[in-house]
Amino acid sequence: KFKAILSTCKKDKLFFKKAGTGFLVLGVSPSLLATDFGKEIKTETIAIKTKKEDVFKVGIAGWTFKKLALEQSLEIMNRVNVRYLSIKDYHLPFNSTAKQIAEFHDKLKSKGIIGYAVGPIDMDTEDKVDLSFDYAKRVGVKLILGNSKILPYVEKKVKEYGFRFAIHNEGGPTLNTIYAQIKDLDHHIGFCHDIGYSMQSGLDPAELTLNYGDRIYDMHINDVTEISDKGEICLVGRGVFDFGSLISALRNVRYYGKCSIEYELNPSDPLPGVAEEVGYFRGVIDTV
Repeated sequence: KFKAILSTCKKDKLFFKKAGTGFLVLGVSPSLLATDFGKEIKTETIAIKTKKEDVFKVGIAGWTFKKLALEQSLEIMNRVNVRYLSIKDYHLPFNSTAKQIAEFHDKLKSKGIIGYAVGPIDMDTEDKVDLSFDYAKRVGVKLILGNSKILPYVEKKVKEYGFRFAIHNEGGPTLNTIYAQIKDLDHHIGFCHDIGYSMQSGLDPAELTLNYGDRIYDMHINDVTEISDKGEICLVGRGVFDFGSLISALRNVRYYGKCSIEYELNPSDPLPGVAEEVGYFRGVIDTV
């Protein structure tokens, strides 16, 4: 709950607080009701409706923790109060047993964290596609992030399992070129939109969100120094991107997936960077 207290001199206080009704209430302390000059000050209540809660959630991409053990990763997530993790196989290998998967989920649950997807996974053979869908089923998620050159076979699998496959726009393909490949395929196939890669392709992530919002099933959040192929990944909020435009676009299309921070700059000690990026991104969400 938001509470901001503005202190005046000594005992006299003007304060704002968010009431349980979801309205902002302006109040005046009793000591201001009568001044030394015998004048009375009337209290007023000003009601301001708050925004509806967003349907998208902030998460963290498992790649952020590529050099950390699972326990260290979960501790960082707990400290920054992020509750959704996309699962990478270095924390939960493909050949994990049912017992190991249960132990993995117990560790997440102990920190109040949910594993919501697996990947990204490269799936360029039918065997790898089969392995990935079986893996997701055993892990207990219905969203697979990845890439594949055999999309017709992937389409067969998404229909069979009822899972979603979100193509990660890494290493060259843009959402525009990917959409040309999937527009006529089953709608369980969509995008994992890495906004950093889009900006390095000279594209505006907010505009892409408006264009393809109904096929975006996951997002990786990062920033760049320049919106071109010369742009380098930097801390969220320290680059050139207008994150307010993205938040507005997400609300416009009613995006219901995760916006997962993907921190890459210091994988051996990610906590300071993750904390800054999560704080900045949430700040934009709260102010737009």
